[in-house]
Amino acid sequence: MSNLSSLTSAQLKHAAELKDKIESLTQQLNAILGAPKPSAKPAKKGKMSAAGRARVAAAQKARWAKIKSAKPVVNAAAPAPKKKFRMSAAAKAKISAAAKARWAKIKSAK
Repeated sequence: MSNLSSLTSAQLKHAAELKDKIESLTQQLNAILGAPKPSAKPAKKGKMSAAGRARVAAAQKARWAKIKSAKPVVNAAAPAPKKKFRMSAAAKAKISAAAKARWAKIKSAK
């Protein structure tokens, strides 16, 4: 389809006449076939009733119960978590001394 700004006035008039003809023919066809006129009212959204929601909730609970019953029961007393690794004071001092030595070497090179 070409750009409307590039059309001549004669082409625009012809296009408008064709559009009117199409609308007229559509109305005649709808009158013959008995098609209802399109309404401008938007379609209603369906809402679920309280009973419907209750049925869905019951079905979901049943699905979860089935899944949970199929799994083996895990012992309530879980194993104790592993202790965190803690660095000794001597190890911290050794790392600190190595870092200080590195920085001293870098500063002395400048």
